[in-house]
Amino acid sequence: MNTDNIKTTTLTALVAVSKTESGMDYVQVLPENPCVGQVEPFRGLGYGQMLSNGSFEFTRHRIPRSQALTLLKLPHSSVSKCKDRTLRFTFIVNEGDISGFCRWLSEEAPQAADFVKKQLKTIIKG
Repeated sequence: MNTDNIKTTTLTALVAVSKTESGMDYVQVLPENPCVGQVEPFRGLGYGQMLSNGSFEFTRHRIPRSQALTLLKLPHSSVSKCKDRTLRFTFIVNEGDISGFCRWLSEEAPQAADFVKKQLKTIIKG
């Protein structure tokens, strides 16, 4: 981790943790001397915990981004080139659309296969 650009803001605050009916935790930091803009807003998944010394720590987890490059996009599927130089065929169907799965697969898989064949021929010639 590059520590050159870390900005730390220290607050004296009360931390309120509430649990909703759905089981989600809601964490609210209530500073003694509130000031707009004191801490920049952020959005992200993370892990919050109360430490043994009474302080509250929140560690943000980055959402992993796909490292694949989409080469072909079809209505319910795609062909992507992955970082490890493999080609991936991905088929996506919503639960409510499961009745059309076989038809869509039979329509889109041959298109994807033809595309992959052309890609492989290009790679072999190149």
